[in-house]
Amino acid sequence: MRLNEIRDNPGARRKYKRLGRGIGSGKGKTSARGGKGQTARTGVALNGFEGGQMPLYRRLPKRGFNNPFAMRWQEVNLGRLQSAIDSGRLDAAKPVDAASIVAAGICRRSRDGIRLLAKGEVKAKLTLTVAGASKAAIAAVEKAGGSVTCTVPAKADQPPKEKKTKKGKKRAKSKPKAAAAPAADAPQS
Repeated sequence: MRLNEIRDNPGARRKYKRLGRGIGSGKGKTSARGGKGQTARTGVALNGFEGGQMPLYRRLPKRGFNNPFAMRWQEVNLGRLQSAIDSGRLDAAKPVDAASIVAAGICRRSRDGIRLLAKGEVKAKLTLTVAGASKAAIAAVEKAGGSVTCTVPAKADQPPKEKKTKKGKKRAKSKPKAAAAPAADAPQS
């Protein structure tokens, strides 16, 4: 067999059925699109519409809330930092920030910032600049003689937000109506 003799398997390529070529073609008049209306036209695709059947996005239950403003931290433990220092991938003499942590291969990306956690033990004196750190992690680094600088302020450090009040009058609470006493001269049965 040569390259010029290569063919598809029999029946692998079928001829295109030409539409709208007369009654005898079997696909004349409406060209297999049925009657009139939206579905007979081209380029109409209602996203999620399932012909009147309850669509999938309405059949599935909805739970919870996805905060679009939530920050996604990259968590790094102290033990991982110490193992990188021991293997020579991270220099303890230089300041350690998100870029140097990623360059050392401790994590693949910094996302919205590095958050330092206290799992493991650190022996080296480090000068860390991270987005956030747990209290135990800060205490462990300071115990080893280092320092931690957090770039994102803690919630306690942030000024309180002003509460917005609704415009308009406050509705007065309506008092419950007293039950009507039965009339004295009403006939009793």
